[in-house]
Amino acid sequence: MNTFYVYVLLCADRSYYTGVTNNLERRVGQHQFGEDENSYTHTRRPVELVWSAEFQSIVDAIDWEKHFKRWSRAKKTAFISNNFGLVSRLAR
Repeated sequence: MNTFYVYVLLCADRSYYTGVTNNLERRVGQHQFGEDENSYTHTRRPVELVWSAEFQSIVDAIDWEKHFKRWSRAKKTAFISNNFGLVSRLAR
């Protein structure tokens, strides 16, 4: 059974990057070392992994990634900080 990860990086410019991978450690390293010059994170290094979750289905992982990307920065920050009361208030 495969495992997929949705992950959030905090970039040096304080922006968030959200992605999906089947190998979290490798993918974060690729971002950190700037392996892809065209990547959003290439010019925003260093990056820090601030949140991740495991999924058994690639479809579920991609759905969660898309859902998360639609959130405001404030809601993302509250979620990453486990401030679920604020997440709920920001969802209204």
